[in-house]
Amino acid sequence: MDSVVEGAMGDNGAAHSAAVPSRESGGYRWDCLTYLAAFAGRDGAGALAFNDRMWLLGGWNPFDKEHFPRTCNSEVWSSSDGARWTLENVQAPWEGRHTAGYVVHDGRMWIVGGDPIQGHYQNDVWSSADGVHWDLVNGNVPWGPRVLHYTLAFDGKIWLMGGQTLPQFAPAPEAFHGDVWNSADGVTWDRVAEQAPWSPRGMIGGSVVFQGRMWILGGGTYDTPGRPSRDVRNDVWSSADGVNWDRHLESAPWAPRQYHDVAVFDGRMWVLEGYSRAEGNRRDVWFSSDGVNWHELPDTPWASRHAASVFVHAGGLWVVAGNNMFPDVWKLTRCKKQNA
Repeated sequence: MDSVVEGAMGDNGAAHSAAVPSRESGGYRWDCLTYLAAFAGRDGAGALAFNDRMWLLGGWNPFDKEHFPRTCNSEVWSSSDGARWTLENVQAPWEGRHTAGYVVHDGRMWIVGGDPIQGHYQNDVWSSADGVHWDLVNGNVPWGPRVLHYTLAFDGKIWLMGGQTLPQFAPAPEAFHGDVWNSADGVTWDRVAEQAPWSPRGMIGGSVVFQGRMWILGGGTYDTPGRPSRDVRNDVWSSADGVNWDRHLESAPWAPRQYHDVAVFDGRMWVLEGYSRAEGNRRDVWFSSDGVNWHELPDTPWASRHAASVFVHAGGLWVVAGNNMFPDVWKLTRCKKQNA
């Protein structure tokens, strides 16, 4: 479904090597745990930190028919250190997918919805306590059909907002959503806002819950037959209840983007990589303590990409794989202060 693919190369076209084992910039340090993890390259794979491990769920790679015979798979991988990955489930019971909703809630991992790659909408919800055994919680959600929605865990509930249909991939009336739903159990869903003040959107990986609020950082809409131009945003919104929203910035200093990833790490909100109309795949990294003042972390050592899998785990912010279609694993940590 993604439209821009870069190979496993750096910006100058040269294959990655171990020449840059680490790089310090802006008080932080990037380390490459492996350039070649045990899993095949993919984008849009679910990324959850759970039970002291990172969990990589499914993913998309139309060029690797061995590992992705149906374009997306339902593999489940886990790792505690980013270097060694274990295949926990070669084919989970949920249909292969990517860019779905992924959260940790109520002591379990959750997959909320899916994509249209198999020619239909995956209007289902699954959960697991171990990554091996999965339960179908809801097979026909009230907010379907939709894909590319933004999903969070907040205030004891799973929240779903935005998203759209993609008639060119799966039959459905063309729709772009700006509504907000939540559920305590994945079974019963309540629509708490029919139309939030932000424009309909999705295409945001990860999630940001910060200072007691849910945050929306950029995003946009995918092109459709009726709207062939994508909408790409860099505005910043937050809410404590999903109903009342504050716009903190109409235009952040980072470029408008979609298929980017967001996270909370080191007491800051982060925006990483993504896709923009002007530059295609990106490699820039930004952070903010308030949603208004943003700072770029310079000298990103990894290749441009979008739809990476981003984790907050073991004292670091991790960037794994993505639309560079290469199974690399990077970890960002704060540099230790030196004694005077």
